[in-house]
Amino acid sequence: MSAHPLPDVTGPAARRAIRYGWFTIGYNLIEGVIAVTAGLAASAVSLIGFGVDSGIEVAAAAVVLTRLTAELRGGHADEAKERRALKFIAFTFFALAAYVIVEGIRDLVLGEKPEASVVGIILTGASIIIMPWLAHAKRKAGLAMNSRLVIADAAETKLCAWLSVSTFAGLLAYALLGWTWLDPVAGFVIAGFAIMEGREAWEGELVCDDDDDD
Repeated sequence: MSAHPLPDVTGPAARRAIRYGWFTIGYNLIEGVIAVTAGLAASAVSLIGFGVDSGIEVAAAAVVLTRLTAELRGGHADEAKERRALKFIAFTFFALAAYVIVEGIRDLVLGEKPEASVVGIILTGASIIIMPWLAHAKRKAGLAMNSRLVIADAAETKLCAWLSVSTFAGLLAYALLGWTWLDPVAGFVIAGFAIMEGREAWEGELVCDDDDDD
């Protein structure tokens, strides 16, 4: 197996990736605090889980940002450190999948009925717009600089976008129709994607399977 070419950490794409990293951290910190607070107020486990995911996204973005900043200052990429960072991101995928599965089973077994959360619906609705854009922008920068690390981070942001859709649909379905099963079922599907993305990040085999429009 041929060695993966070192990413370009000196060009404009790397600087864009750093800006996206800072935006990711700032947005998800605010999103996480609001989601957990609203989730506790409404006893909405899915919304609390959404806030937990925001924390995971902050942790992954912080690792990527630290690596990119160090490489930008040093002018070269450290393959060994990039691999360790990829494994950390893989772990966050697995942690998210485990959380979603456990809470989904808990919701289905206990049949808990949370209160409707208007704040949660607005928050996740906003994330449905922002997260896909951010994931695409990160991926585009990662492809431009040939960085598996940035591409892995983009995949995690994309997964966060899908979790936004799942949580939004679950909150809206409960508020309008009284359905409690939709969110955990959708969460199981998302967990499956998280495990696949995590495996690829762990093995350093994230591929350019979509969004290759640059």
